[in-house]
Order: sequence, then structure tokens, then C-alpha cells
Amino acid sequence: MDSTASSLASLWDRVFGTQPDPDLWVVIATLVAALAVTVPHNVWRLSRNAITIAHEGGHGLTALLTGRQLTGIRLHSDTSGLTLSRGKPHGLGMILTAAAGYTAPPLLGLGGAALLAAGHITLLLWLATALLVAMLVMIRNAYGALTVIITGGTFLLVSWLAGPQVQAAFAYAVVWFLLVGGVRPAFELQAKRARGGAGDSDADQLSRLTHVPAGLWLFLFHAVSLCSLIGGGRWLLEV
Repeated sequence: MDSTASSLASLWDRVFGTQPDPDLWVVIATLVAALAVTVPHNVWRLSRNAITIAHEGGHGLTALLTGRQLTGIRLHSDTSGLTLSRGKPHGLGMILTAAAGYTAPPLLGLGGAALLAAGHITLLLWLATALLVAMLVMIRNAYGALTVIITGGTFLLVSWLAGPQVQAAFAYAVVWFLLVGGVRPAFELQAKRARGGAGDSDADQLSRLTHVPAGLWLFLFHAVSLCSLIGGGRWLLEV
């Protein structure tokens, strides 16, 4: 009994305790790594899958929090995704659910930056793993399931087996990627709409729901992502 209690206490301290901040060079190096997988187009076509997971996860989580019935999430190899939920086709719940996609990655990055600034590196990794496991239950296609399993497995292995320095580098790289990578999709959507495409985008759906021009919703997506990058970046660099 004493050994069980001791093990639980040790696990609690490991997850909810604080870890030392990494050196500044690690923080800078992980920022460079995030830029390296976000800026080049060919690399972004692959790394964008992680942003899509956060995007669709944002839709799904918000649907549940607003009382809608989440029926499934699909992730596709072209980095697009689809989240389906049941409920009123209008109203605040539907609006918040539609708005959560483009804002989810940068806001997750901002929340992650807050945890890292407080020294909760392991807690961030475990929370991310838990969210990915919960999302896996709602995935409805093979590619989506494979993507989430690989991503969640990576988080689990790092959080359970890696040492403090590796955990810190991985956590900072992930948060930088969410902050930096969370900026690009809104610009891509703006470019598609300028060419007459993406007529059923989140911004256009929100425009139909609220009678507010889609351009203003795009402005909101830009504002959230850029403000999250600035605020989260300041927290990460204060080591």
C-alpha cells in the first residue's frame, strides 16, 4: 500500500511539478526549427497535417462545449479536414464551433506557451497526449486515425521515456510550431478567396450565420494568430 501511494505521489510530482527552463539557445533553435517546417512550401505540405489536427480538434471540442453532438472527424492526406456535429444549424453554439478552427492552433500555442513559462513542461506533453487520445475516438477515416496515432504516440514516448532536456526541446518546438504555423492558414485562405475559391470556408460559413462579411472574420483569424504569436513568443523567450 505504501509503495502504491509512493508511486502515485511520484507520478503526481512528475506530471504536475515544474521543470527547469531550457537554455536560451534551445529556445532559439526550436524557433528556427518551427520556421524551417512552416515556411518552405514543400515541407509545409507535410507539417500542415499537425495544424489540421489542431484545427479540426478545435471545431470538435467547441462543438462539445457548446452542447452540440459531435458525430465524427475526418483528416485527409491533402491536409484538409472535416468535423461533423449535430444541433441547431444556427445560434451561438454553431457560430463558436465554426470560428474555432482557424483560431484553435494559435490559441493552443498560446496556452502551451503559458504552461512552458510556468515550467510545466511534462504537464503540457501529457495534456496534449490526452487531447489526442480523446480526438482519436472521434476519427472516422483510416488516414486520420493513422495521423493522430503517430502524433499521439510521439508525445507519449517523449513524455514517458525522454529526459528533461529532450522533453523541453520537444515541447518548445511544438509550441513554436503551433504559434508560427497557426499564422499561415489564414493567409492561405485569404489568397484562395481572392482567387474566387474556398466558397464554403469557415469564414464564409460564419458570414452566412452572422451576416457579418467574411473579410471581417478573416481579420479576426489574422488578429488571433498574430497576437498569439507575439504574446506566446514573449513568454517563450523569457527564459
